[in-house]
Amino acid sequence: MAEAKTEHEQREKVREMIKDVKTAVLVTHGDGDKLRGRPMVAAGLDPDGKTLWFFSGNGTEKTEEINRNNRVLLSYSDPSSQNYVSVSGTARVVRDVAKQKEYWQESMKTWFPQGAEDPHIALIAVEMTGAEYWDSPSSTLLHAFGYVKATVTGQPPKGGENERVKFTA
Repeated sequence: MAEAKTEHEQREKVREMIKDVKTAVLVTHGDGDKLRGRPMVAAGLDPDGKTLWFFSGNGTEKTEEINRNNRVLLSYSDPSSQNYVSVSGTARVVRDVAKQKEYWQESMKTWFPQGAEDPHIALIAVEMTGAEYWDSPSSTLLHAFGYVKATVTGQPPKGGENERVKFTA
């Protein structure tokens, strides 16, 4: 990927890097100072370009944790392309059947067999406030190049692009 320059380009790059990653790890604040992470299937991105959506059971530990402290972290990993993104945001639990239908995927029936109108469904909306990404070349290429560079120059290779991105002012 080309190096992003403007904040707008950096935001677009974050969106592009996470759009095809199907599972993110959602980190919430558990009891005390404990952090809790769990895999979540990505349902979609709002047209506003800042709000990510995930299906959840209603009244679960994670929704209760979000209700107590809405600051969350999402971690995306695509090892095949060596792309990694962490997204900071504020989460809210949403009960909205129209939104559930909008983001419904047939594979969700595994967890919610009654479909998009299942009364036990909640959506988790995460408004992105910031992100950091690592866009690295292939690990095989990096390793081979890095070995040669380190041997010849005594310096490690540049590991790829790493940027911090603001989604809010």
